[in-house]
Amino acid sequence: MNPMAQALRSRQLGVYVCTACSRQLRRQRRSYAATAAKTPDIYDVVCIGGGPAGLSLLAALRSSPATSNLKVALIESQDLSKTRDFTLPKTEFSNRCSSLTPSSVSFLDSIGAWKLVKQERVQPYQEMQVWDGVSGARIEFDWPAEGKGKTIAFMNENLNLTSGLLKRVEELGDVEVFDKQRVADIGLGEETEEGDLRGWPIVKLDGGREVVARLLVGADGVNSPVRQFAGIGSKGWDYGRYGVVATLELEGSGWGGEDLKTAYQRFLPTGPVAMLPMPGNYSTLVWSTTPELAAVLKSLSPKDFIAMVNAAFRLSPTDLAFLHTQTEGQADEVAWRTQHTDFDASRIPQQVIGVQEGSVASFPLKLRHADTYIGERVALVGDAAHTIHPLAGQGLNQGQGDVESLVKTIEYAVTHGQDIGVQMSLESYNAERYAANNMMLGVCDKIHKLYAVESGPLVPLRSLGLRAVNALGPLKQFFMSQASGTGAKIL
Repeated sequence: MNPMAQALRSRQLGVYVCTACSRQLRRQRRSYAATAAKTPDIYDVVCIGGGPAGLSLLAALRSSPATSNLKVALIESQDLSKTRDFTLPKTEFSNRCSSLTPSSVSFLDSIGAWKLVKQERVQPYQEMQVWDGVSGARIEFDWPAEGKGKTIAFMNENLNLTSGLLKRVEELGDVEVFDKQRVADIGLGEETEEGDLRGWPIVKLDGGREVVARLLVGADGVNSPVRQFAGIGSKGWDYGRYGVVATLELEGSGWGGEDLKTAYQRFLPTGPVAMLPMPGNYSTLVWSTTPELAAVLKSLSPKDFIAMVNAAFRLSPTDLAFLHTQTEGQADEVAWRTQHTDFDASRIPQQVIGVQEGSVASFPLKLRHADTYIGERVALVGDAAHTIHPLAGQGLNQGQGDVESLVKTIEYAVTHGQDIGVQMSLESYNAERYAANNMMLGVCDKIHKLYAVESGPLVPLRSLGLRAVNALGPLKQFFMSQASGTGAKIL
């Protein structure tokens, strides 16, 4: 018996693809016929994309007793040694950070990855201050007395997380890693003398190597080649906004008390600006604004950029609009205007006194949602399935939720003798995650549009809503539970 046929028989990798589906897929995609001269490598799960979602998936599969014997592989175009060896001085932080909910951290801990994340570079926070930049209406997300000090989320550099996940994957072993390998094409196998691979995805790498997947998982970003291969559509739009990020240094201790840390977000007509705590007196900035204003911010000297960030939390939208028209000199202008502006210093972040060299950057903001997360022998997770506005800090958490759900789905299929790749086995994952993610996408999109209005009847109405939520303890606690991923219900 030839090697391919033997592998297929010994691993019991049956194909259960309907004839109509198979014909349609072959019409849409390139087909590969395996030859005796070039026998592809056959895996139960092949994941394309070595970011947080992809690495979490592999770590979870390898750490679960039900799925630990599956043959799995990772394909990543970047050099993962840079992720593995991630290190920065204590006074420097990457400008791409994410807010991890306690539920995401709990999942990461359950698969043995959280312990390998550098905890000295992680900053939990317990309070949030959110307010309307036009009306000043505010909501203070602080836990009631009995929950005082409870963590809402953990600020962490994306590289710190992926480094910890990669170390966990390597610690578990038995994961074939193809890094520095670009996907040249993805096609479908055919029936040949060597074996029957009809309906099976075959990933062709730049070097000519071919990898066959019983289940192909796309964790490969918003422009996912896996999604395109599966013929899954994606709907959404660009916001016409850019997210400006930077690593900042604050005066004094930066965040008030030693025990409680606070995140701040102010909604401006051009988009929300958020300052989120990092260890020590450092913070990470995410400022959503127009492409033109983002370009102005990136062009400023460090002194003027710092002044603009301070102004964003203190001055009126009218003042900010004028400052954005200036190509330089914002520091002096902000100092003068701040002296003539009333604000409560105890309810805003402390003054920014420094910006890390090279940390100011920007990226376009968009909303995308795939029509479905599954196809025959295909599943999508993370940004390949959905892309969300960053105002609620839920993007990475949604991806971790996808992975946790998909792993449970695969576990069920394995323990019940089902083929893990067929669409019927994957339906529960799609049913669980699609509705939940769609709701979060819709809420964030509507909040963005609501606060983009600078005048008119919506302004007093939204302000009334903020004040009402702030005054109603159970309702506020519900929103905090949703933000932290604990999912508590209104009592």
